[in-house]
Amino acid sequence: MPLLRDPHTRDLSAYEPEPVTVGYGADVVGRGDLGAQIVRIVSRALRDARAAGVSRAEVARLMTEYLGRDVKVATLDKWVSAAAPERNIPLDAFAALVHATGQHDLLGHLPGLFGYAVVPLGYVDMIELQQLEEHARKIAERKANLQAKIKGGRR
Repeated sequence: MPLLRDPHTRDLSAYEPEPVTVGYGADVVGRGDLGAQIVRIVSRALRDARAAGVSRAEVARLMTEYLGRDVKVATLDKWVSAAAPERNIPLDAFAALVHATGQHDLLGHLPGLFGYAVVPLGYVDMIELQQLEEHARKIAERKANLQAKIKGGRR
């Protein structure tokens, strides 16, 4: 007879940690030139915001407030159209888009192009601590090598 599982007990082997970095994967970014990649991530951010209940009109309103200048839904539509000649989103509008949509994965793309990652501030101290521990390990290893060398020379 098979063992019955308690449906109220969590399966510890099913644990998946939260991602440490933010950013969209290759399945979203796709290929092509940088402009096309940005169009895809902006489009995805707007789609994810809509799924969370934030319409394009609301995004445009929030961006207008954030920037202090008018952002129209038609402008958002241009930024997500690969065919639009004015598809490039200005940097300040990109920041306003992150603010308005809450889609922090937007932040990871550009740093990723240069080998960097965006991490939440809560991880910065842990990363620095890890770097210090690694540095201390290297120093201890170097000291041990020098001590062995010194002892070996005295014989």
